[in-house]
Amino acid sequence: MKIVLTNDDGVDAPGLSALNQCVDPLGDIIIVAPQNAQSGIAHRVTTRESLRVNQLGPNRHSVDGTPADCARIALKIIATDADWLISGINAGANLGSDVYNSGTVAAAREAAILGYPAIAISQYISKEQEVDWAVSGHHAGKVLKMLLGRELAPGHFWNVNLPHPIRRNSELAYEFCGLDTNPHKYAYRKNGNEFIYTGTIHERPRDSGKDVAMCFDEGRIAITRLAVGTTELA
Repeated sequence: MKIVLTNDDGVDAPGLSALNQCVDPLGDIIIVAPQNAQSGIAHRVTTRESLRVNQLGPNRHSVDGTPADCARIALKIIATDADWLISGINAGANLGSDVYNSGTVAAAREAAILGYPAIAISQYISKEQEVDWAVSGHHAGKVLKMLLGRELAPGHFWNVNLPHPIRRNSELAYEFCGLDTNPHKYAYRKNGNEFIYTGTIHERPRDSGKDVAMCFDEGRIAITRLAVGTTELA
């Protein structure tokens, strides 16, 4: 099995390294990741400028573009015979409405658009806590192995979020759940003619049984199947 890895935190991010280590036993790994951090850039793609690709080592490449660019370069040029694309492990949750501004999720979505099965995986970070990436990778490896062996309909991809804090010996259950559509609770603080975003994800509104509550309140690995298409007949 050939697996492309990417992210939105940059090719040298610890989450990508943890992802590489946990999936390495599962197949042949090709890394194609942004040269620099691209967090929150959503599904932006580069079409009017050239993209520089640097080979950093065997099967390890950086792209001076976005996560969606990386998915395109990987699947159209570098690894057209890939079986999966996995994006992550992101430093921070990508739950609910986050999936629309997340570069991590965009890379997986782009892969699904191109006809490849894909997974976006993120690590929620509790308030005033730090991430042990080796622990995150340990738990990510288990759920990814399960999903890689699970059937996924064309035009869909998995969005996975790990709870926090967790330890290596934590018994983490996973839950297939829906996307929480509640907006974030935020405001803007005015400073002259500037407006500064205020708010945190920790206190965001959430519905029981949906992905945010599963990850934040239940301490479960939240797994949501997302579709590329969103159009419904009236």
